[in-house]
Amino acid sequence: MAAVVGFLVISFAIWGIGDIFRGFGRSTVAKIGRTEITVEQFRAIYSDRLQQYSRQAGRPIGPEQARQLGLDRVLIGQIVSEILLDERARALGLSLSDAEVAKQITTDPAFQGLNGQFDRARFEQVIRNAGFTEARFVAEQRRRLLRRELAGTIATGLSAPKALVEAASRYENEQRSIEYVLLDRAQAGEIAPPAPEVLAKFFEERKILFRAPEYRKLVVVSLIPTEQARWIEISDADLKRAYEERRARYVTPERRHVLQIDFPNAEAASVAAERVAKGTSFSDIAKELGKNEKDIDLGTVTKAAMIDRAAADAAFALKEGEVSAPVQGRFGTVLVQVLKIEPEQVRSLEQVAGELKQELAVARAKAEVFDVYNKIEDARAEGKPLAETAANLKLEARTIEAVDRSGRDPAAMPVNLPDAQRLLPMAFTTDVGVERDPLQFQDGYVWFDVIGITPSRERPLDEVKEQVETRWRDQEIATRLNAKAAEIVDKLKAGATLAEVATADHLKLEILTGLKRGDGSGPLSAAAVDAVFRTAKDAVGAAEAREPGEQVVFRVTDILVPPLDMASDEVKRTVDSLNRSLSEDLLSEYIARLESEVGVTINQNALNQVVSGGAVDSAN
Repeated sequence: MAAVVGFLVISFAIWGIGDIFRGFGRSTVAKIGRTEITVEQFRAIYSDRLQQYSRQAGRPIGPEQARQLGLDRVLIGQIVSEILLDERARALGLSLSDAEVAKQITTDPAFQGLNGQFDRARFEQVIRNAGFTEARFVAEQRRRLLRRELAGTIATGLSAPKALVEAASRYENEQRSIEYVLLDRAQAGEIAPPAPEVLAKFFEERKILFRAPEYRKLVVVSLIPTEQARWIEISDADLKRAYEERRARYVTPERRHVLQIDFPNAEAASVAAERVAKGTSFSDIAKELGKNEKDIDLGTVTKAAMIDRAAADAAFALKEGEVSAPVQGRFGTVLVQVLKIEPEQVRSLEQVAGELKQELAVARAKAEVFDVYNKIEDARAEGKPLAETAANLKLEARTIEAVDRSGRDPAAMPVNLPDAQRLLPMAFTTDVGVERDPLQFQDGYVWFDVIGITPSRERPLDEVKEQVETRWRDQEIATRLNAKAAEIVDKLKAGATLAEVATADHLKLEILTGLKRGDGSGPLSAAAVDAVFRTAKDAVGAAEAREPGEQVVFRVTDILVPPLDMASDEVKRTVDSLNRSLSEDLLSEYIARLESEVGVTINQNALNQVVSGGAVDSAN
């Protein structure tokens, strides 16, 4: 899912909708210039886009999840921006001929067959899978192409100045070397247990850190084909029948190592065949024709992989080592020789029984999912508890006694939940007795009921004394190490060398080279590396190490800035990225200008109802 969100942010970073939300009307969601979008029109567009991104993500994205991920606002911005461009294209009188639209569609690689030509059947399948009719797809392509032409006029041809390229290249590629000492926890020395009053004061000042989280008691029922498959028995007869139907899947076809020599005519091939029969080697014949081993070696192939059917038939009729008679093939007369034969291999029913049984059981479970789904939903509509419904249908109902928002139980152990990333946020925004729609998960569904809520509470010191002592000790260690790091830095600034300080304090002086921004290295955290890059050459500094509380004291010994090579692939990628960013910024400004010129008004109430998946209150 993160990948889909990343794609949307990158692709539609230019689509901003600004401060344009104002209430009006009852049945209209938006008015953009002369274009009015009714509630139903916008609902259809919004649903369409969500389905497209669901297919892209490989899993359903519902309205609630779209809001959590910020997709709703991205989609709204995209839709509004597209209509703004449509309005401006209409105002400018821009148009595309039917021939140009057809050309763009028929040359799209997505609609081309194996021969590289437009494939009508593939075109129809692709747009049907995307939820389009042909007429609607063509109309949408015409609008998209006009938008692209208009946006291209505004934002193409920009070139990042060399100074910007140099700055970006330096930021990405500059490398630094340091010498450093690590102040680990051992350097803090012995830390005596805190006095009771010290611990009590420490706890009182940080009570909120030790609160018991809110817990929810859940009943969870999963209807997932791979899980249901465990309870489905596959008879031997069904297994054998399925094996026979799928037998080709378990066959590794015979393969042969084939050599082939092409001849200019049948007579030359016949003469060569006679010479081979009298003892001349196949390779010698090839050499006389000016061919090397690569020219005649077809490799180890199956019969189906040989393009020339006649040559394939001849090759797969030979014994190992034999040479064929002249064959009139598809591309001329040839001789073929078989060097090695790898026989056909067939996995037996016994060998594949386990995986085939699982496959059949899952397929059968998938077929039963919707029937069981309807029964569960019918029972819930009648007000029956989820656990009772599951028991009646012989489904497992798991009772989770207590789980917090992070998915852990009171012992801080993770609780195994299906699709916890979506289930937990929903569970913690639901009250006891409130039914929620099931989650779609792995070709199945997950239902849950909240049957108990344990509110968050303050815990007394006695209950969390061990945790408080651990946090107090960690803070004491961090305080001591911070002070020691500051002391060392002061000595270095006074003229001491890091080597001298390391020797005096029994620390190990180490070296790190090739440090780059944003990446931790060795004991250095990413934040410590950033501190290194904020420090001048030969200057010193201190930063928190990779392990919390520990400190690194360092001196920058070298700064390497690779020369800017405008012809290198890396710099070309940087230039492309900068140019794209500049174009997006300019187009974003253009869209903002269109908002003010064309005019955009949004009915916030109707919009909220559409993106939440609810009905619009016409009286509001």
